[in-house]
Amino acid sequence: MIIASYDADVLEQAFGIDMSGVEGLGTGAGWGRVAPGRAADRHQHDETELFVIVSGSGEFVLDSGERHPAEPGTVVLFEPFETHVLANTGANDLVFFTQYWRDGDRALASAANPARKGFGERPVFVFSTPPTPNGDLHLGHLSGPYLGADAFTRFQRMTGAEAYHLTGSDDYQSYVVGAARKDGRTPAETAAHYSAEIAETLRLMDIPLDQYTVTDQDGTYREGLQDFFSRVVDSGQIAVTAHDALYDAESGQYLYEVDVKGGCPGCGTATSGNICEECGEPNTVADLTDPVSAASTQAPRRAPAARWTLPLHAFADDVRAHHRLGRVPARLRELADRLFRRPALDIPVTHPSTWGVEPQENATEGQVIWVWPEMSYGFLHGIQSLGSRLGRDWRAADPAQDWKIVHFFGYDNSFYHAVLYPVLYRLAFPGWTPDIDYHVNEFYLLEGSKFSTSRRHAVWGKEILTPDTVDSVRYFLAATRPEGRRTDFRRAAYEATLDDTLIGTWQQWLNDLGARVAKHHGGHAPDAGNWTPEHSAFLARLGTRLAAVTGALDNDAFSLNQAAAELDGIVRDTVRFARGEGLLADTEAWANENRTAIALELAAARLLAHAAAPVMPRFADKLAAALGLQAPRTWPRTVELLAPGSAVTLADAVFFRPAGAQQAPNVLTPWLTGIVRTALRLEDDEQIAGRTLTQLAAGSLQAVTVQYQILDALDVDLSMDELLHGGTLDELAAVIAERADETAVAALTGGEPR
Repeated sequence: MIIASYDADVLEQAFGIDMSGVEGLGTGAGWGRVAPGRAADRHQHDETELFVIVSGSGEFVLDSGERHPAEPGTVVLFEPFETHVLANTGANDLVFFTQYWRDGDRALASAANPARKGFGERPVFVFSTPPTPNGDLHLGHLSGPYLGADAFTRFQRMTGAEAYHLTGSDDYQSYVVGAARKDGRTPAETAAHYSAEIAETLRLMDIPLDQYTVTDQDGTYREGLQDFFSRVVDSGQIAVTAHDALYDAESGQYLYEVDVKGGCPGCGTATSGNICEECGEPNTVADLTDPVSAASTQAPRRAPAARWTLPLHAFADDVRAHHRLGRVPARLRELADRLFRRPALDIPVTHPSTWGVEPQENATEGQVIWVWPEMSYGFLHGIQSLGSRLGRDWRAADPAQDWKIVHFFGYDNSFYHAVLYPVLYRLAFPGWTPDIDYHVNEFYLLEGSKFSTSRRHAVWGKEILTPDTVDSVRYFLAATRPEGRRTDFRRAAYEATLDDTLIGTWQQWLNDLGARVAKHHGGHAPDAGNWTPEHSAFLARLGTRLAAVTGALDNDAFSLNQAAAELDGIVRDTVRFARGEGLLADTEAWANENRTAIALELAAARLLAHAAAPVMPRFADKLAAALGLQAPRTWPRTVELLAPGSAVTLADAVFFRPAGAQQAPNVLTPWLTGIVRTALRLEDDEQIAGRTLTQLAAGSLQAVTVQYQILDALDVDLSMDELLHGGTLDELAAVIAERADETAVAALTGGEPR
């Protein structure tokens, strides 16, 4: 017999509460006490754990935000890796007994359980870092946060999550001021111009957005930001303090960010002011080695500047606690630990500038809220703006505990997202525990060197993206994007992947499969017949691929590199299988087995269509249509055969085109561009087929004129939304041609009906 009694005198600190062990029960066991007003540290582990509440009152808090009462007699079992907290909400000690044990099978099942890794009924807000509108987006930008966030959001929706992709343009960056000087525009004009260009490039990349916030054009943004900053001020944790700053020796201009360069005080690499792209550490500008002003050749002068300043070093424990809550890669946790080894980390959160939003407080006249702290509010404002359009009560000034936030960003933004913002949220909203996951990418190189706007060393989105190329670009970027290390875009490698992998392997297999279905089964999917051991082994192999691509796209281990590799693996596995099975394809004695093999190949094609949807949505939709299926909108739970009798039109399907091969211009493009030229009074030599009506600055009356002429000539009624947001004129012409009567099109263009 083993008897153990609760003894408060032998308790010791563990997990932030008081614990004691009980030996001899065959499992780990112990007594625990949570004092009034206290809670255990949020934690998860590989053991299964059983709680029995003995006395007191409190609640179990899950990482989903759910709360369950903990009263005497309550028994709770936590599966491995379920994050949990036990909090005391009463006036007396909360006493419990716990047992915990390791079960390898149970832990493995929990680690792979989609329900545990999913977000349940919570709204999921997926943010790609708002780009600076000082230029358009190139492939270095697109490969990182934007493709990552888009594929992540698409996958989450397919698994049933309420997920939204949000971004915008970060208008008040000092880099906008620098670009405006070069362009001869005002900062507001420059921001507006490039914000529109960025939005169009994202559209060309097949990245639809649920919320695109343009900060300088949002009528409620400025007031909301000022209120957020005042909340931070009211916390009493920031103050106006004087610290050294740098000024241009000739003009006296205050120097930060784009206006100054020097050696990083952390790693010594050449860097601009305030952040080092190499090591990720912030600088205060005054601590740069050998600083150089962008405005003159003389060495900058040093002088004190009084700014609102945050003593970030005082919040090391808060940042570590935040990093234990969500998905925070070791790369980010290491950066935080490195920073908090400094004796002090005083971060100015306002700077002298005429471009930006001034605080409501009068203590720093002529200063604006620094754009990087500003962004922490911008995310909440984006959620509020989205909510207002959806009829949801989401408020930036009252963030909800059930919000799940997921950030995608480059490593050079890591300090702001993963260290600074959690502290600002704690100061502004002390009752809110933000649940944030972080996905970070490294730099994407171009032919071995960094993408550079200033050096014109870039492949711009608009330069390479067309309806014919978008899937191949998305696939190649997914396969090569810089996850955990720097990687390289090389045009020759992209073209080789397009020719050898996507056309030479994927498309060739699909076309060949379609030809065999047409030859042996009249163009319809056969039912499976007799199964051989090779058949069942191949089905199991497809199941393994499905599990692998699912794991690559879910939140815990998200990797587009791995997802692209698994998609290619599905095809290569199937080509290998088809090569072996094809030896007896024309042998009548093995017809039952042959149709099983064909049915399995079609099952692989069906799996490919669904699994490719987050990464290559157009390809996925086309492949599904060629299999007689609806566009993939749900994630497959298992590998399914194509329904017998389904029409299969793979033989002549074109999913990818060789580099440089363009589709012939749509027959209606010249007619439509002529209408638009007349309506907008454009010059005859201006190339407009590749531009949208919005880019051409068409007003509503001009768009109505175009709409009426299309309806009058071809009886096709395009909505105003389609006209203004449905694509380039060439893409609109294709839509019109698809809906119009062939005879009417032929009569209009002088051609023959198709």
